[in-house]
Amino acid sequence: MNAAGTKQQKEHGILDDGPDVHFMDTMRGGHYKNDPQLLHTLSLNAAAAEEWLLSIGANFCHRMGRGGGQTRARGHGPCDGGPVGVELMRVLNNQVKEQNIERRNNSTVTKILMKNGKVVGVQGKSRGKTFKIDAKAVILATGGFGANHKMVESYRPELKGFSTTNHPGATGDGIKLATAVGAALTDIKEIQIHPTVIKRDGALISESLRARGGILLNKQGKRFTNELLTRDVVSQNELKQTDGIGYLIVDSSIYKKNKLTQGYHKNGYMTECQTLDDIAKLIGAPAGNVKAAFEQYWAAYDNKKDDLFGRPEMVIRMDQGPWYVAEVTPGIHHTMGGVKIDTKAEVISTKGKPIPGLFAAGEVTGGVHGGNRIGGNAVADIITYGRIAGQSASKYVGK
Repeated sequence: MNAAGTKQQKEHGILDDGPDVHFMDTMRGGHYKNDPQLLHTLSLNAAAAEEWLLSIGANFCHRMGRGGGQTRARGHGPCDGGPVGVELMRVLNNQVKEQNIERRNNSTVTKILMKNGKVVGVQGKSRGKTFKIDAKAVILATGGFGANHKMVESYRPELKGFSTTNHPGATGDGIKLATAVGAALTDIKEIQIHPTVIKRDGALISESLRARGGILLNKQGKRFTNELLTRDVVSQNELKQTDGIGYLIVDSSIYKKNKLTQGYHKNGYMTECQTLDDIAKLIGAPAGNVKAAFEQYWAAYDNKKDDLFGRPEMVIRMDQGPWYVAEVTPGIHHTMGGVKIDTKAEVISTKGKPIPGLFAAGEVTGGVHGGNRIGGNAVADIITYGRIAGQSASKYVGK
């Protein structure tokens, strides 16, 4: 989760980050297609959202190492290096239980109910039966459509055949529900591919491994990009390689401290290699090329300057064997476009006005990320705008 100006950052000596720097990194990463007002709201409130997570028991620490497209290390996540989503679900689910919030599993909302131009509830199905819930306000938090190949291809035909990192429920249902009651869409064709995806099943290898020092080699055993460029650029550079394949490599200094990496190895996504010769044998590259790539990187670390690709930060030397290698390729990861909202998380109609009682947050919306999402900003988005949507809906219901 990206957040600028947090207490944990300052404890790590990062004193030159703040909402303005976060804003500019994100605008630049999004190719200046972002909605400036939505992004300002995100960057100004992300630190408070992260502190709120801490207040409800999230085991979050600041993570050193910049993510792709960022000029400061502003990532926050589980202190053991585990998946951020798992920890989020743990603390949020605890809140659901503590506050006795009703939850309906195995249910599908089929329609947002309207009366006199205002939201009055939802209609849905559960185990073959239809249900209706009366409500003065509805918040859409249904995610994107990255697992709906037909929908993706309708906007971006060139992505046909790409694997996806998304869970099966990322089918764009919330977008369809919103447009059915007159919601406007924005940036709907902006779909991100992620450069480090396992082709056979769409498993995502986290960008945090590159932020912590991991490198990418091609089938010839050569580096081919600055690993800390934005996801879209790294993906395009990877697609130019033989078979569109890259090999993400981390050393044991990362492995020992990172629960994610250990999980990837356990699940068969990463292979342990005792020597550089073993890496070369695994990927089918000349051993001399692999050794030369590592020697170049070691020299770049020692000199604090990557003459080959201009990587701005090398937090470790990457010289502690054994090494762990994953064969990766670009896959559909995030849909930046969606339902149009304002800074209060109100859903905006095709007529340019808020739809009374309808709010939305997260990947179901568009505008925050522009043409390319910076890694770590999705969690910042869902928590920050999730809180805003809740506050706005509560205020609306109180009228």
